[in-house]
Amino acid sequence: MSIKAFIHLAAVPMRKEPSDKSEMVNQAIYGESCSIIDENEKWFLIELEHDGYQGWIDKKQVKLSDNYIQPSTVQIELLSPLPNTSEQPQLIPAGAFVKYSHSSIPPSLLDAAKAFLKTPYLWGGRTCLGIDCSGFTQIVFRMCGKSLLRDAYQQAEQGEIVSFLDEAKTGDLAFFDNTDGRITHVGIIISDDNVSFKSIIHASGEVRIDSLDTEGIFNKDQEKYTHRLRTIRRV
Repeated sequence: MSIKAFIHLAAVPMRKEPSDKSEMVNQAIYGESCSIIDENEKWFLIELEHDGYQGWIDKKQVKLSDNYIQPSTVQIELLSPLPNTSEQPQLIPAGAFVKYSHSSIPPSLLDAAKAFLKTPYLWGGRTCLGIDCSGFTQIVFRMCGKSLLRDAYQQAEQGEIVSFLDEAKTGDLAFFDNTDGRITHVGIIISDDNVSFKSIIHASGEVRIDSLDTEGIFNKDQEKYTHRLRTIRRV
């Protein structure tokens, strides 16, 4: 089956299995369109059209529509009332697809990223109320008109490789692996042209800024390296 639908609520949990007790692997946010690829009595298995991500959602939290066209404009504010609409007012998160935006000028990528500072880490989260590392990079890039896939290992295949950290620019993505060599973390590089020092803004416990060198991320609060640098990409 393949039925079209769209998300009409601020942020809907997408779960690994069709159960409220199953882990949330992602969030579908307002205005996103999807295809329903399976169902049972209470749940739909959906695939988001913009990145192909799949997960189970409660049937009560999605609207069916074969005629729905996903708007191309994104909401810039972190959490704002639904603009210029006759629908019942609700707050929607940054990155939501809406017909009208409060601002016609996209923010710089760094400004968009810094707006999320102190947002708590939430596995599968994609809003300023809770966000994970790849959800953070995906939404920040979307706010600036750029498309990223959902998970860190997927994003690590996008764009072009930056061979050396010294060549990295603000807005490049840094990826980090675990002891098995699997990419498990991503963040956005901050580079000051006047110094060789690099920083990274990423979601780890919270959205925060830490030091970055060829070894990895040095957490200034824990006074130790927490993530091992694997590769850098420019999207």
